[in-house]
Amino acid sequence: MHDLAQSVLDPEHLGATIAWLGFALAFVFGVVAHRVNFCTMGAVSDVVNIGDWGRMRMWLLAIAVAVVAANLLHLFGYIDLERSIYPAERFTWLSYLVGGVLFGVGMTLAGGCGSRNLVRLGGGNLKSLVVLAFLGMSAYMTMKGVLAVPRTSLFEPAAMHLEGGQGLPNLLAQRVGMQAAAARWVVMGVVGAALLVFVLKDRDFRRRRELMLGGAIIGLVIAAGWYVTGHIGYLAEDPQTLEETFAGTNTHRPESFSFVGPVGYSLELLLLWTDRSLRVTFGIAIVAGLFAGSLAYALASRNFRWESFASAGDLRDHVLGAVLMGFGGVVALGCTIGQGLTGVSTLALGSFLALGGIVAGSAATMKFLYWRLSLAK
Repeated sequence: MHDLAQSVLDPEHLGATIAWLGFALAFVFGVVAHRVNFCTMGAVSDVVNIGDWGRMRMWLLAIAVAVVAANLLHLFGYIDLERSIYPAERFTWLSYLVGGVLFGVGMTLAGGCGSRNLVRLGGGNLKSLVVLAFLGMSAYMTMKGVLAVPRTSLFEPAAMHLEGGQGLPNLLAQRVGMQAAAARWVVMGVVGAALLVFVLKDRDFRRRRELMLGGAIIGLVIAAGWYVTGHIGYLAEDPQTLEETFAGTNTHRPESFSFVGPVGYSLELLLLWTDRSLRVTFGIAIVAGLFAGSLAYALASRNFRWESFASAGDLRDHVLGAVLMGFGGVVALGCTIGQGLTGVSTLALGSFLALGGIVAGSAATMKFLYWRLSLAK
């Protein structure tokens, strides 16, 4: 058993281990998300259209759990959230805001974000297959293709340099002259407590045990993703480069769940399967794991149903939404999961800005679609 553990954690095999652990975590995410209908767009829609805060409170509970769990891992030295892409010193405020709004518009037109479409695909929704294909193409084009031109020339130049990074704990520490660790305890406590008070003060929500459990599990999965890539995947010295790195991630930094860039990388891997330089990374593995978990639950619960487009207009909206999600998600450095859960769990200022843009874009689009529908009647 000891030899097996050593083999799994050997630098040569560590990337594969990280990918398999990511797949397992995403499988759990997929089962839970399908079971409790976890969907950010659905949560916003419930609030905007019918005034029901149930799914929104579940989503906010997931954020609270992710924030507290991830920052405790950081404070006790298991991971270093400052090494991730989110608390960077370069605060690209326009990218976060515009990218977030475009993603919010896109996910509303496409019937859900990337993670939601993976869950729906597992349930037999062929519309989601089209959405994911166009989302992947758009994301990859924005990272490395023609859509990278407006990203790098229009949005990224609008930036501020924040010495010490854009993490709220660091900004607080600099402002009031306190230790970084103490500031992180304060910010984590305030954000976590505020979210938990808002979520749990509602008696009806406290009675919906399934939603509470679902939100808590998803928040813990996000923190577990950080642990897998940031602790288990940490290499003080890469055998090939002799430099410090994190195995099994596309950024070579600590990562957790996000579903825009990884869908693009998954598409690249499928198109260039025989390219030996490509590997199944943590991000690609969670795309597969989320789909597999949702599919397993759909088959086990016997609610797998084929579904397709109702009209050409339906197809048009979904394709347009997918393209906007791919572009906006890359520009904003994440989606409802990548920024709304993973990014926010690092307490990075840009993640809160991107999340606000996503919610605003989604809510505005819902109002527009409702207005358009009323005109057609």
